[in-house]
Amino acid sequence: MQPLEELAISELSDILYDFLPGQAHPYANQSISFKGIADKIGLSKFWQGGSKRPSINILLSQTFDCERGKFCQLILEIVKTSIKYKPKELYREKISKVNDSLLKLKFKIPELHDRTFLTSLPTEKKDANIKHPIEVDRKKIYSDLMALSNLEDTPQKRGFEFEKFLNNMFLVFGLKPRESFRVVGEQIDGSIELDNEIYLIEAKWHNSQTSVSELDAFSAKIKRKADWTRGLFISFNGFTQEAVTAFEKGNVNLITMTGQDIYFILEGSNNKYIDLLECLRHKCRYTAETGNIICSALNIIELNSK
Repeated sequence: MQPLEELAISELSDILYDFLPGQAHPYANQSISFKGIADKIGLSKFWQGGSKRPSINILLSQTFDCERGKFCQLILEIVKTSIKYKPKELYREKISKVNDSLLKLKFKIPELHDRTFLTSLPTEKKDANIKHPIEVDRKKIYSDLMALSNLEDTPQKRGFEFEKFLNNMFLVFGLKPRESFRVVGEQIDGSIELDNEIYLIEAKWHNSQTSVSELDAFSAKIKRKADWTRGLFISFNGFTQEAVTAFEKGNVNLITMTGQDIYFILEGSNNKYIDLLECLRHKCRYTAETGNIICSALNIIELNSK
């Protein structure tokens, strides 16, 4: 095992420590323990007993070294059993830390990244800087958007201001935005974090609709990143039908948003609103299920109103 792998295993042992008892009380359900799980999936030889923290570390280390094919099964079983053991104490933040440690070991367990699962978990604490969507000052953000619409300047200037506007909107809605950055050979307009997934951002405010070639170029940028990276392409004036049709035929790694979407997120429809995060989740699910990259915020609002 490499030093960085040892460090990640140690980190994971600390995170999982409170998930379950090391060994159940003699009169309790024996399966609800680290020992019980090790027995269940054929790893009992790696559970030494005694002091809990070293025992967890040995269980993880030996499984990683000798039974790597069962490592993800072991972690997933620990999480599932913890949900039964103390469901109100298995916080979303803890699963995020588990996922971060697993990525350091080059593992990703799909079930632990599932949006429905993550959003079903309680949160450990509320960030005082993040307002509930209903409390967001939509009028202020909307007025900023209208100011951009009236900006009589070069397309480059308007595009730059649009990026700044989006970064502020993402910040208000708690999406942890990162502003524009450059990697070798290419420019990225920023990134956000939604339900523990990273989305690269491409933002365009042209007089014309976004073409298939522009979508292709952004999709290629995403593919050059880590396998779990996704993209959000924001085109203020929408996308050509050719672009939409072309992306129905392949492996889609991005979702889209238009200026109209932003308008309905901020202004609502008939006094009904959609939270930006919820809108993005709907878009992700719709694209995953249909392959279609267009799912309007207005349709989502109307669907939720039924």
